[in-house]
Amino acid sequence: MKNKKLVMIPGPTPVTRSIQDQMGRETVAFGDPDFINDFKEVIKDLKEIFKTKGEAFVVAGSGTLAMEMGIANVTKEGDNVLVVSNGFFGDRYVELCERRGLKVDVLSAEWGSVVTPEEIDNKLKEKVYKAITVTHVDTSTGVCAPIAEIGEVVKKYEDTIFIVDGVCATAAEPEYLDEMGIDVLITGSQKALGVPPGLAIVLAGEKALGRRKSLGTIRDYYVDFEKWIPVMNDPSKYFATPPVNMIWALKEALKIIKEEGVENRYQRHKKVARAMQAALEELGFKLLAKKEYRAVSLSNALYMEGIEDAEFRKILAEEGVVVAGGLGAYAGKMFRLGHMGNIDNHFLVSTISAIERTLYRLGKEDVLGRGLKVLLEELAK
Repeated sequence: MKNKKLVMIPGPTPVTRSIQDQMGRETVAFGDPDFINDFKEVIKDLKEIFKTKGEAFVVAGSGTLAMEMGIANVTKEGDNVLVVSNGFFGDRYVELCERRGLKVDVLSAEWGSVVTPEEIDNKLKEKVYKAITVTHVDTSTGVCAPIAEIGEVVKKYEDTIFIVDGVCATAAEPEYLDEMGIDVLITGSQKALGVPPGLAIVLAGEKALGRRKSLGTIRDYYVDFEKWIPVMNDPSKYFATPPVNMIWALKEALKIIKEEGVENRYQRHKKVARAMQAALEELGFKLLAKKEYRAVSLSNALYMEGIEDAEFRKILAEEGVVVAGGLGAYAGKMFRLGHMGNIDNHFLVSTISAIERTLYRLGKEDVLGRGLKVLLEELAK
């Protein structure tokens, strides 16, 4: 018998049956009155959960499209933009901005650490930046940026739009737009929201919407806020065909979040992360992210001496768990383990147990049950 494979990468994350069922519904016309009401509810829920008086946009696409949508509506060619990079996905914003003719300055952190609010404050004093981008959780490093503290800093700079890349954080780490000073939050459907890939989600506060108005006509078409605002306010209107079944899937995901309670969801993610991270350390792995900066949505575990990446992940897959490899300079030196979204304790126990069995097969004889004991003790607290 082959083991069932649990997909425990940093996204896409496992999808619950109720969300899968929405994906499998018979597709209706996007003008169907019931679908229009469902879409309205999705927009309303997004704005309520993430606390903004602005606008929510849900369009067919990926997190990368959401990144482009975020920057396209608040900058024009020649503007200064500050990219705060805590890893691989922070760096992606550099190329995206440069292709738009923006003047980019980069503040980078050593992998495993973060750029501090103080460093950002000092940089913003140097010139007028029309936007600053920060990746909330960078999956390449497993670090979490102090978004609320950075938001307080950016509030002092009236001309600067604060863009947060929440792709690997949204619905796992707290993100409240108006309270935290976030002007644009971009994310995707396939990580902590627990929906399959396919939706680009952007929330924009009033400051960002004001910036878009001031720009007049922009060169972008599909990602233009002005094209989508009429549709998001009244889904019976048409601009581009909405992904009907994906909207239903997101509606179910938001229902799950509301039933759990978003604050309870954040606390669950924190508890799960600390339990998984303690179990990994008990088994001899070191984590790339410094303890004070560790994200709750994934863990990036450095291999101990004598463990080879490809062999480890191959055997782990045989034991029933799929994880991701390292990126950049850490390719071949670590694996990345996602633990976010709608996973339950069965996923966690099975994952640590499979890692123990893999290490045992690789010659580590004293590992069976060790990580599992720590995991269960932490979860029982």
